[in-house]
Order: sequence, then C-alpha cells, then structure tokens
Amino acid sequence: MERTFGKSMIWLHTWAGVVLGSLLFAIFWMGTLSVFDREIDRWMMPDTRLAPAAQDMSLDRIARVVNSIVPAGANQWRVDLPTERVPVLRFSYRDSAGNTTIRQIDSASHAFIPDQGTKAGSGFIFPFHYSLQLKWNDLGKWLVGLAAMAMLVLLVSGVIIHKKIFAQFFTFRPQKRLQRSSLDLHNLTGVIGLPFHFVITLSGLIIFITIYFPQAHWSVYGGGKEAKAAYTAEAYGRFARPKANTPGTLASLDAMAGRAERKWAGGRPYFVRVWYPGDANSYVELRRSYARDITMNLDQIYFDAASGEVLHRFGAAPVMTVQRFISGLHFIQFEHWPLRWLYFLAGLSGCVMIATGFLFWLEARRAQHAKRGLAGVRVVEGLTIGSVTGIMIATLAFFAVNRLLPLGIAFAGQERSALEIWTFYLVWMACFVHAWWRPAAAWREQVWTICALALACVLLNVITTGDHLIRAVSSGIWAVAGMDAMLLVLALLATLAARRLERLERKAVQTRTVQSGQATIATESQP
Repeated sequence: MERTFGKSMIWLHTWAGVVLGSLLFAIFWMGTLSVFDREIDRWMMPDTRLAPAAQDMSLDRIARVVNSIVPAGANQWRVDLPTERVPVLRFSYRDSAGNTTIRQIDSASHAFIPDQGTKAGSGFIFPFHYSLQLKWNDLGKWLVGLAAMAMLVLLVSGVIIHKKIFAQFFTFRPQKRLQRSSLDLHNLTGVIGLPFHFVITLSGLIIFITIYFPQAHWSVYGGGKEAKAAYTAEAYGRFARPKANTPGTLASLDAMAGRAERKWAGGRPYFVRVWYPGDANSYVELRRSYARDITMNLDQIYFDAASGEVLHRFGAAPVMTVQRFISGLHFIQFEHWPLRWLYFLAGLSGCVMIATGFLFWLEARRAQHAKRGLAGVRVVEGLTIGSVTGIMIATLAFFAVNRLLPLGIAFAGQERSALEIWTFYLVWMACFVHAWWRPAAAWREQVWTICALALACVLLNVITTGDHLIRAVSSGIWAVAGMDAMLLVLALLATLAARRLERLERKAVQTRTVQSGQATIATESQP
C-alpha cells in the first residue's frame, strides 16, 4: 500500500510539473520582479527619478493644482501621495463618461510630468503575475488559480516523495552529471523556500477567494450586481450619496487629513479622493497608509466636502482583517528593505526549483525517448527553454525597447506602451520557435542572448539618461542603481552558465566521437 501511494505521488508530482511548469515559471518570474515593480517603474520612467518627497505635503496646494485640469462634471479625482519607493504624486480623474485619465506630478514643484509612454513594472509586470493580462471572463486569474493549486500539489507531493528531504538539503553536487546536479539543486531550492512557496501560493488563492469561491458571498448576499455591490461595501468599505446637481465648495483638505490622523492615532493617509467635485453633495475619502504595517488595512474616513464634517468611518471586520493581513504578506507593500530582498531571493529560488525540475525530467528520459523514437523530450525541452530563458529574454527586450523608443511614438495605431508590450510577446514567441528549431544549441544561444541584452539595457540607460551606476549611487537614485546592478549580475551569471553549457557540449561531442570510433573499430575487427 505504501509503495503504491509513493508511486502515485511520483506520478502526480511529475505530470503536474510537466503540464503546468511553464505557466508556473512565468507566474513566479513575474511575481519575483513585482517585488521591485516600483523600482522598475523609475528605471523605465526617467522623468520620475526625483528626490524623495517631503514628509509634510499640503493637500490644499495639491487640490489647487489638480482642480485646474479636472473637467466640469467629473465623477471624482484622486491623488496618491508619494512614498519612500514612489517619489511622485499619482493623479487621476474620471470624467462624466467614465473615462479615466492618469497623470504624474512632481511632488516638489507640483509640475505635471510628461507621459512616460510605458506600463512599466506596476502596469504590466505586476498584473501579468496574477492575471496573465487575460481579462476576458477573468480567464487569466482562473489559469493562475489552477497553477496555484498545482503548486500546492507539487509542494506536498514533493515532501512525500523525498523522505530524506532534510538530508538532501546538505547535498548539492554541481560537478556531477546534469541529471544528478539538477535534482540536487531542485531539492535544495525546494527545501530552502518551502515555507515561502507554500505561504505565497496559498495566500494568492485566498486573495481571489471571491472569484474562485463566489458561493461564500452568494449564500448571504445573493447573485447579481446589486448583491455584489452590497457585499463589497460591507467587506471592503464604501460610502456613497447622490449628486445634488447644485454648485458646492471644498473645505480645507489639510484640516480633514489632520482630523483623520488623530482618529487613526497618528496614521497618515496614502490617498485622497474627492467625489463629485464642485457639487453641493461632494464628499472626500481618505484612506490610511499601510507602509509601516503588514496588514493592508481598509481604514477609511469620509468627510463632507463643504463642511469638513465626518460622514462615515469604516474599519475591516475580523474576517476581512485576516484576509488583508494575508494579502499584505503576499503583496509586500510595506516598507522593509531586508524583507523585500528576502522575498526577491525566495522568488528566484522558486524559479530555479521549477527550472531544475524540468531539467531533471528531460535528462532522465532523453536517452530512453531517443531510443524509442519518441518526441516527448523534444516537445518538453522546447517548452522549457521558451518558458525559462525565453521569458527572461522577452523581459529584457521589454526593458531595452523602453529605452530605444522615443516618447510619443506610435506605429500601426499602437501607442508606445502597447509597442513595448507587443515586443515582449513577439520576442517570447520567437524564443519558443528558436527552441524547437535549434534544440541542440538553443540553451547556449539563448543564455548568451540574455547576457547581451542585460548589458545592452545598462548601456542604453546610460546613453538615454546619463544615469550610469556610479552616478545613480552618488545621487541617491537607489532604484536605478539597483536595477542596473541586477542587470549586471544577470549578465555575469548568464556568461558563467553559457560557458558551462559550451563545455558540456564539447564534452558530449567528444564522447560521441569516441563511441563512434570504438564502434568503427569493433566493426572492422569482425571477420
């Protein structure tokens, strides 16, 4: 019985990994980059490379600046205040037709920053991580949920399969055959990152519980838009009142913020939103920052815009407080740099774990499939190369084209930000094609491409902005310095990997030559 159960776990672990490994790698790769999505934003948006914002900012002054461009009849305008990681003001408004306009503002001069023409990290990489940029019927989120369930299955079955898992933690033999060394590294990264991988995967499922398990709120609130709105208001907080359609005024936002901070015992707002600006029934929404907390709190206070009196205050109920704590663990929006780097390294360990699992599967079956004339290894190898090195190349191409395209450019009806995203997908598809076209050399050639593109990104940043690594460090632009440093580290690791691949290829050629020579001698020696 135990032997049969063990075999079933091996089968489950193997095929769950092979079938969904490519999707899992893409999710983990983008999730790892999302740990520093705001820093990627600053690298890709040179005009936002500004000095840290002042701690005390006048909301009244900000309101005077933005009111000048908010159209009459707008439903709302909102300003996200600068943080340690984002030194600019993020301003948006929604007009009466429901269209949203987003602008960035220099927090020191209050001048509007030109459109940077990119989705960057927070607008493309981060949404890709949890939705795959597939919005139709939440298809991307459902695929991510399926991959997350598979990941939990892989983690549990992996622990069951490797009974000596902690002994294997101390076993890594990089000089052994690729099959052995890849399994050792697979086990090592799996054990080191096991708690992180389990928590980050489970928390991702919990965050989207209303999508994956809507029956929980349907049973209480029912179905339909009105029921969903009622659930959202009670769970996440929402105050609303209709427009009066008569002119109104806006009292001091600074006074409202001061009152909110007293009610929050020193907590500071991270955004201010004015609903129905200029209307007699206009009201102001302030939300408390969670930059110093793990929990992504839902603390909200609504004020009457004209009088400044409190209309409504909301705080999450116990169940939602737990959900927001779990969300905070996953999204890591709090300001804690050592922990942020640990998240980044743990995410990379997940990428390595998935990639080495693929490599072990390939090497364990390569000879057998070749002998039997099966194409399974070649198909999976193409998927692996395109999924691992291919998505890295596509990401670097995304960064490189950001530095190459001038602001305001458009082509074939596509704006600059769309051209960057098309570059990502086209390059990624090309990497899959290349992997199946040149299977013998694809690993080495794509790894060298990673090296070249990483160096090109650093060079292009210097050419287009002048912010080389030394200047970025001396100027305190740590986001840019960190990005360039990581690109250089990636180029170095890619160089080392490519050279090792070349040595393995030469060794394989020598082995085949010796075996061919021995076979020839054996044939000639026969009578």
